Amino acid sequence: MGLVLPAVAMDQLASYLELLVKWNRVYNLTAIRDEAKLVSHHVLDSLAVVGHLPDGSLVDVGSGAGLPGIPIAISCPGRAVTLLDSNHKKGAFLKQAIAELGLTTAQVVTERAEAYRPAELFKIVISRAFSDLADFVRLAGHLCATDGAMIAMKGLHPEEEMARVPSSWQVSKTVRLEIPQLEASRHLIFMRPLFTTSPN
Repeated sequence: MGLVLPAVAMDQLASYLELLVKWNRVYNLTAIRDEAKLVSHHVLDSLAVVGHLPDGSLVDVGSGAGLPGIPIAISCPGRAVTLLDSNHKKGAFLKQAIAELGLTTAQVVTERAEAYRPAELFKIVISRAFSDLADFVRLAGHLCATDGAMIAMKGLHPEEEMARVPSSWQVSKTVRLEIPQLEASRHLIFMRPLFTTSPN
């Protein structure tokens, strides 16, 4: 994928997978149990976005098992990453993971996206958990800085969803991702706010 990762990244990614497998037995963090598929469908899928991200702070909305937030934090150790999920068991896993992996610029917030009011807005609001672009904007758009972007990780190119994006937002870019060991279609949908002042 053309990424240049920090020296410790491979060890951290391996440790993250070990944690994911261990906690998945109890907390059902992901439906995928096969370790090879965890690599292709989760880790590589998450890393594929890294080269397309603008600079700045990032919030992973509906982070769940830490995807894509933890692989992003591992590959971009200087970036402030917030893992946002309302599920307390998943929040406990995320806190344990960032502690064990030594991700000092990552934090966990256990709260619903629509209720979260951060002290500072984020340059990037990303998610692979929302099923609909309009819902993503409606529930998490207030987290995005006026010069920021919302980025949705999607499978097939979501033409119909893009048509339903609220008029206060525009789809600014779409990127087709090529992911090793994964034949399924993957796309990134970038959305930018059209408002000139913070919606907060």
